[in-house]
Parts: sequence; C-alpha cells; structure tokens
Amino acid sequence: MMYKLPLEQLDKFFAAIAKDETLYVPVDVENVGAVYQPWKEGTKMSKALNTLRSAKDFFFPQIQPMVKFRREGKKIEVIDDRKESEDFVIFGVRACDAASFDVLDRVFLADPVDTYYENRRKHSTVVTLACTLPEETCFCTSFGIDPAQPGGDARAWMTLDTLYIEPVTEKGTALVEKLNEVLTESDDKDVEQQKFYTHEILKHLPLHNLKPTDNREKEMEIFNDPRWAELSSHCLGCGTCTFVCPTCQCFDIEEFSGNKTVERYRCWDSCMYNDFTMMAAGTPRKTQKERFRQRFMHKLVYYPIKNDGVYSCVGCGRCLKKCPIHMNIVKVMKTLGLEEEE
Repeated sequence: MMYKLPLEQLDKFFAAIAKDETLYVPVDVENVGAVYQPWKEGTKMSKALNTLRSAKDFFFPQIQPMVKFRREGKKIEVIDDRKESEDFVIFGVRACDAASFDVLDRVFLADPVDTYYENRRKHSTVVTLACTLPEETCFCTSFGIDPAQPGGDARAWMTLDTLYIEPVTEKGTALVEKLNEVLTESDDKDVEQQKFYTHEILKHLPLHNLKPTDNREKEMEIFNDPRWAELSSHCLGCGTCTFVCPTCQCFDIEEFSGNKTVERYRCWDSCMYNDFTMMAAGTPRKTQKERFRQRFMHKLVYYPIKNDGVYSCVGCGRCLKKCPIHMNIVKVMKTLGLEEEE
C-alpha cells in the first residue's frame, strides 16, 4: 500500500516519528557536507544526493566502545555499558547505502555473530529515499541496484510537492501505522512517473554501461596481473576511499588505560595502511602494491567467491569523488578488464 502527504507537512511527519524514537536525517553542515543528525524542530533536511559518509556509521560506527574493566587491588570488574537497545529511525538512506547493509550483514551476522552490530540492526528502522537526479559518479546499477526503487524497511519518493512512502518490512509497516494521522492512502501513478524519469537519466550517465564480470574462476590470474604495479604506483595510501566506503569493514581493537580503568574499543582501520594487521613478525603485505591489490581483490573477487557472486561494492561513487589522485574501483575494473565489454 502506498501513502502520501504534502511536502509542506514534512516537519509534521518527522515530528510524529521523533515523538517515539530518535530520528536521524541528512543535514548540510558548512564546509563538511551532508551528515546524519538527530532531527529536532527547525532541522532542514539536506537535498544532497549522498551524505559524506554512509549510514554504515549507525551499525558499524567509526569508534565503538566495547567493554570497560575497573581494577580494585586484585579484583577486576567487567562493565558492559552498551546502549544499542535504543530504537531509532534513519530517514533518507539512498538505494546504494541500503544495499551496503546486505554486504555488511553477511560479515557481521555470520557466525560468530557480532552482537554490537546485531543489536543496532535490530533496533533500527531504515527509511530509504529514491534518487531523482543521479550524478555522473553513480554506478549502482552496475551491481543490480535500482536507485528509483530502493530497499529498506520502508521506501519514500519525493516529487515537487508530495512525499510518498511504502512499507516494505514488518518494521516499516509498524512505523507507517503509527503515522496514520499525517498520511493518507494513495495510488502510485506519480511514483511510477518519477521512476521513469530517473531511469531515463541513468541511461545518459557516463558509467551506465559498466558491468562487472564474474571473476570467481579467475582469482589467481587477476591476482598475478602485472598491471597492479602501475595502478598502485599512483596511490597515496591515504585510506580516504576506505573511510567513505559504505561496505568496508576493516577495524582494529585498542585499549586505553586510566588510573583504575581500562577501556577497550573498536575503531575503523584500512587495508591500505602499512601497519594494518601488523604482528610481532611484521606485516603480511609489505608493499603498496600488495595493499592496493588486497582492497580491490576483496571488492571484486574474494567477497564474491565467498558470498554467491555478491560484490562488495554498491556503486555509490564516493571513492570517485574523494580520491585525491582519482584512482578508484572503476579505473581498476577498466584497466584489468574486470568489466563486461559493450
């Protein structure tokens, strides 16, 4: 069932959600870009296509407190002060970021289950927002994602004067049912027209014909390709691509020791760093080429091998925008022939 409300009542819609749960929406921050922030009266939602960093932060935050230890002589107290039991709603997640949750779920919800991630997923309701003006750096359709028909617990479309919303899961249905005072039932005529226009725009984007090949049977051939040396020679190893990527999941675990307490926390890391997975004997990937190759082999080969052909890329285009030397996954695919020929 489709529902709608006039855009002029969007704040009323947000207020109805925020009455019972914390609501996060993308907000423009000066000199930063669009970031998710808690909604409150007067908050203006960003019109940016993508947030600076993805909604991955809600489930796999950059810094995740894990456990505290308090020492009193020979006595040690273990303190679990997690707060992942608070329900929240994320509004405005794009189709690419929504698809990234499936990639992350296959990692963090596989045995042994990551309970920090699991709890956040259980207590979240994701409301996606269809794209109306995809950008030149977008290539989500390369991975079978339709930006005009996103996933999520509920999905929304915005026309010039109306918001349309459709529940998809039980969570989405429960959310929409609580909003019956601000929503009215609707047909999907305007939504179908908007989808048509979005699909027409997609046909004219520079990467609309980019399609990854099935590389699962060519693992060693791709691994030993001599062109990795040239591709990696331009990389600065800054890790920017990994920090804006919605599917990267590398992390490190650190401990901070105070006077009587020790705090253990998890923080994002990058396979592009020379000290990643450092051990007493050193690092297993000593060169920039090895580190560079690892990142893209994982996205395009290793992950699909282990996950029924699913790629660890959703085509959001953030790495295309943010890489300081314009070395990104699209260039790797084109250089190594990891795309289907037209």
